Amino acid sequence: MNENDPIITTPDSSILPPAGNPAEKHREMGMVLTRAVEEGKTDVPENPEPLVCKPQQIESWRVFKIMSEFVEGFEVLRKYGLAATFFGTARESFEGNFYDDATALAGKLAKAGFAIITGGNNGIMKAANKGAFEAGGASVGLNIHLGENPSLNQYLTDSVTFDHFFVRKVMLAFASEVYIYFPGGFGTLDEFTEILTLVQTKKIRKVPIVLYGKEYWDPLVEFFQHKLFEEHHAVDEKDFELFHVVDTVDEAFEYIQKNVVC
Repeated sequence: MNENDPIITTPDSSILPPAGNPAEKHREMGMVLTRAVEEGKTDVPENPEPLVCKPQQIESWRVFKIMSEFVEGFEVLRKYGLAATFFGTARESFEGNFYDDATALAGKLAKAGFAIITGGNNGIMKAANKGAFEAGGASVGLNIHLGENPSLNQYLTDSVTFDHFFVRKVMLAFASEVYIYFPGGFGTLDEFTEILTLVQTKKIRKVPIVLYGKEYWDPLVEFFQHKLFEEHHAVDEKDFELFHVVDTVDEAFEYIQKNVVC
């Protein structure tokens, strides 16, 4: 392919219906994707290059790889009914009580019938998976390739590893009946604000969002309150009802039990 080639080779327009309504557009796009998948499934490189910003062309193999990751992710998630997703740092740099509490809370939820889902890595994720594993529950990791090998912790009973962050984030957004956020870095904050926005805009149904650790989360909540709401009216007052800050395992567990609608 050269830089002037189309992003995806489309079928001969003479065999396609006029794209006048959604059903016809969907049929046309289905034919385009079918062709891309058929062309791409035999050409996926062993070590794919990162997808660059504003690509001038997208190889058929990349379309196939993205679609296959979605299928694999949803196939894993469909195994589990009631589930709780834990987010938090992959590092060991926060106070030890957070890791202990993640283990304890995940264990209590696992015994109550929740599958515990994390990013499958270390830190808070590993602590939560440990709690589920030791309680005899389902302990699932939705991991991401960030180097030569995926960083899967040893407490997983099921896992899938993605190459694309956006596919992994979609899986995490549709995984559970409750989302629990422990302290973390940019990734944790990104995951929190994404789920919060999806619930706020009704792109996913309202589910409990639990922020664990008042000392960590209160400064961010105060920023939301004073800067976003009071000063700029960038959010509505009712949006503060979309999440709940807790400070103990028992408080978190009680809130989840009362607010999860299966």
